[in-house]
Amino acid sequence: MKIIVAVTAASGAIYAHQLLDTLIAHAEVERIALIFSDNAQAVMQHERIELPHSAKIEQMDNHNLFASVASGSARWNAMVVVPSTVGTMSRVAAGLSQNLIERAADVMLKERRRLIFVVRETPLSLIHLRNMTTLTEAGAIILPASPSFYSHPTTVDALAATVTERVVSLLGIEAAHFEWE
Repeated sequence: MKIIVAVTAASGAIYAHQLLDTLIAHAEVERIALIFSDNAQAVMQHERIELPHSAKIEQMDNHNLFASVASGSARWNAMVVVPSTVGTMSRVAAGLSQNLIERAADVMLKERRRLIFVVRETPLSLIHLRNMTTLTEAGAIILPASPSFYSHPTTVDALAATVTERVVSLLGIEAAHFEWE
Protein backbone atom coordinates (compact mmCIF):
# COMPACT_ATOMS: atom_id res chain seq x y z
CA MET A 1 0.00 0.00 0.00
CA LYS A 2 1.29 3.46 -0.94
CA ILE A 3 -0.11 6.36 1.09
CA ILE A 4 0.31 10.11 0.73
CA VAL A 5 0.35 12.12 3.96
CA ALA A 6 0.03 15.87 3.57
CA VAL A 7 0.59 18.12 6.57
CA THR A 8 -0.81 21.64 6.38
CA ALA A 9 -0.46 24.59 8.74
CA ALA A 10 -3.53 23.83 10.85
CA SER A 11 -2.95 23.16 14.52
CA GLY A 12 -2.85 19.46 15.31
CA ALA A 13 0.47 18.05 14.12
CA ILE A 14 0.06 15.41 16.82
CA TYR A 15 -2.38 13.69 14.46
CA ALA A 16 0.22 13.56 11.67
CA HIS A 17 2.80 12.19 14.10
CA GLN A 18 0.51 9.43 15.34
CA LEU A 19 -0.64 8.54 11.83
CA LEU A 20 2.92 8.24 10.54
CA ASP A 21 3.92 6.09 13.54
CA THR A 22 1.05 3.73 12.78
CA LEU A 23 1.70 3.60 9.03
CA ILE A 24 5.42 2.95 9.52
CA ALA A 25 4.64 0.06 11.86
CA HIS A 26 2.40 -1.78 9.38
CA ALA A 27 4.00 -4.16 6.90
CA GLU A 28 1.20 -3.59 4.37
CA VAL A 29 2.31 0.05 4.04
CA GLU A 30 5.26 -0.07 1.64
CA ARG A 31 5.74 3.61 0.92
CA ILE A 32 4.67 6.97 2.35
CA ALA A 33 4.89 10.25 0.45
CA LEU A 34 5.14 13.10 2.96
CA ILE A 35 4.33 16.62 1.80
CA PHE A 36 4.39 19.79 3.92
CA SER A 37 2.55 23.00 3.10
CA ASP A 38 4.65 26.15 3.26
CA ASN A 39 3.83 26.89 6.91
CA ALA A 40 3.25 23.39 8.27
CA GLN A 41 6.72 22.98 9.74
CA ALA A 42 6.51 26.34 11.53
CA VAL A 43 3.27 25.23 13.19
CA MET A 44 4.79 21.85 14.09
CA GLN A 45 7.76 23.60 15.66
CA HIS A 46 5.43 25.89 17.63
CA GLU A 47 3.49 22.84 18.86
CA ARG A 48 6.78 21.05 19.66
CA ILE A 49 5.94 18.12 17.42
CA GLU A 50 8.61 16.27 15.50
CA LEU A 51 7.55 13.69 12.95
CA PRO A 52 9.07 10.21 12.91
CA HIS A 53 11.67 9.17 10.35
CA SER A 54 11.65 5.95 8.37
CA ALA A 55 13.03 4.48 5.18
CA LYS A 56 9.38 4.13 4.10
CA ILE A 57 8.94 7.92 4.05
CA GLU A 58 9.85 9.97 1.01
CA GLN A 59 9.50 13.69 1.60
CA MET A 60 8.26 15.54 -1.48
CA ASP A 61 8.53 19.24 -2.22
CA ASN A 62 5.11 20.90 -2.23
CA HIS A 63 6.21 23.03 -5.19
CA ASN A 64 7.29 20.07 -7.36
CA LEU A 65 4.29 19.34 -9.57
CA PHE A 66 6.41 16.75 -11.39
CA ALA A 67 6.48 14.40 -8.36
CA SER A 68 4.92 10.96 -8.75
CA VAL A 69 1.90 11.81 -6.58
CA ALA A 70 0.84 14.40 -9.17
CA SER A 71 -0.04 11.62 -11.63
CA GLY A 72 -2.75 8.99 -11.50
CA SER A 73 -0.46 6.57 -13.32
CA ALA A 74 1.74 6.37 -10.19
CA ARG A 75 -1.12 4.50 -8.49
CA TRP A 76 -0.90 5.81 -4.94
CA ASN A 77 -3.65 4.07 -2.96
CA ALA A 78 -4.82 6.79 -0.59
CA MET A 79 -4.14 10.26 0.73
CA VAL A 80 -4.67 11.85 4.12
CA VAL A 81 -4.42 15.59 4.68
CA VAL A 82 -3.69 15.77 8.40
CA PRO A 83 -4.20 18.24 9.88
CA SER A 84 -6.03 20.02 7.10
CA THR A 85 -6.64 23.72 6.95
CA VAL A 86 -10.00 24.76 5.55
CA GLY A 87 -8.03 26.76 2.99
CA THR A 88 -6.41 23.63 1.55
CA MET A 89 -9.70 21.78 1.65
CA SER A 90 -11.49 24.66 -0.05
CA ARG A 91 -8.95 25.00 -2.85
CA VAL A 92 -9.27 21.28 -3.59
CA ALA A 93 -13.08 21.60 -3.56
CA ALA A 94 -12.74 24.41 -6.11
CA GLY A 95 -10.55 22.25 -8.35
CA LEU A 96 -7.40 24.31 -7.87
CA SER A 97 -4.05 22.55 -8.10
CA GLN A 98 -1.54 25.26 -7.30
CA ASN A 99 0.84 23.02 -5.35
CA LEU A 100 1.60 19.33 -4.90
CA ILE A 101 -0.81 18.80 -2.00
CA GLU A 102 -3.71 20.20 -4.00
CA ARG A 103 -2.71 18.32 -7.17
CA ALA A 104 -2.28 15.01 -5.34
CA ALA A 105 -5.73 15.45 -3.75
CA ASP A 106 -7.17 16.25 -7.17
CA VAL A 107 -5.60 13.05 -8.53
CA MET A 108 -7.15 11.01 -5.71
CA LEU A 109 -10.58 12.40 -6.61
CA LYS A 110 -10.28 11.90 -10.35
CA GLU A 111 -8.94 8.35 -9.91
CA ARG A 112 -11.67 7.54 -7.34
CA ARG A 113 -9.15 6.70 -4.64
CA ARG A 114 -9.44 7.26 -0.90
CA LEU A 115 -8.96 10.90 0.14
CA ILE A 116 -9.38 11.92 3.77
CA PHE A 117 -9.30 15.48 5.10
CA VAL A 118 -8.71 15.66 8.86
CA VAL A 119 -10.07 19.18 9.20
CA ARG A 120 -8.86 21.16 12.19
CA GLU A 121 -11.00 24.28 12.29
CA THR A 122 -13.78 25.60 14.45
CA PRO A 123 -16.28 27.13 14.13
CA LEU A 124 -17.12 26.34 10.52
CA SER A 125 -18.63 28.90 8.17
CA LEU A 126 -21.29 28.15 5.59
CA ILE A 127 -18.56 28.35 2.93
CA HIS A 128 -16.54 25.68 4.75
CA LEU A 129 -19.60 23.44 5.05
CA ARG A 130 -20.45 23.84 1.37
CA ASN A 131 -16.87 22.97 0.41
CA MET A 132 -17.08 19.89 2.64
CA THR A 133 -20.29 18.91 0.87
CA THR A 134 -18.64 19.38 -2.53
CA LEU A 135 -15.71 17.18 -1.54
CA THR A 136 -17.96 14.53 -0.02
CA GLU A 137 -20.04 14.43 -3.20
CA ALA A 138 -16.79 14.04 -5.16
CA GLY A 139 -15.79 11.03 -3.06
CA ALA A 140 -13.61 12.48 -0.31
CA ILE A 141 -14.09 11.80 3.38
CA ILE A 142 -14.24 14.72 5.80
CA LEU A 143 -13.07 13.64 9.25
CA PRO A 144 -13.14 16.59 11.65
CA ALA A 145 -10.41 16.36 14.25
CA SER A 146 -13.01 15.90 16.97
CA PRO A 147 -11.72 13.53 19.63
CA SER A 148 -14.11 11.14 21.35
CA PHE A 149 -14.30 10.31 25.02
CA TYR A 150 -15.81 6.79 24.90
CA SER A 151 -12.47 5.20 25.74
CA HIS A 152 -11.95 7.50 28.75
CA PRO A 153 -8.63 8.94 27.53
CA THR A 154 -6.44 10.29 30.30
CA THR A 155 -3.65 11.91 28.26
CA VAL A 156 -3.49 14.27 25.31
CA ASP A 157 -1.91 11.47 23.24
CA ALA A 158 -4.74 9.08 24.09
CA LEU A 159 -7.31 11.74 23.25
CA ALA A 160 -5.66 12.51 19.90
CA ALA A 161 -5.45 8.77 19.19
CA THR A 162 -9.24 8.61 19.07
CA VAL A 163 -9.03 10.68 15.88
CA THR A 164 -5.95 8.96 14.46
CA GLU A 165 -7.48 5.52 14.98
CA ARG A 166 -10.49 6.57 12.87
CA VAL A 167 -8.19 7.69 10.05
CA VAL A 168 -6.30 4.39 10.11
CA SER A 169 -9.58 2.48 10.09
CA LEU A 170 -10.83 4.48 7.10
CA LEU A 171 -7.62 3.58 5.26
CA GLY A 172 -8.53 -0.07 5.74
CA ILE A 173 -5.55 -0.84 7.96
CA GLU A 174 -6.07 -3.18 10.88
CA ALA A 175 -4.72 -1.53 14.01
CA ALA A 176 -5.59 -1.46 17.68
CA HIS A 177 -8.47 0.88 18.44
CA PHE A 178 -11.36 1.37 20.85
CA GLU A 179 -14.44 -0.67 20.08
CA TRP A 180 -17.79 -0.93 21.78
CA GLU A 181 -18.32 -4.43 23.18
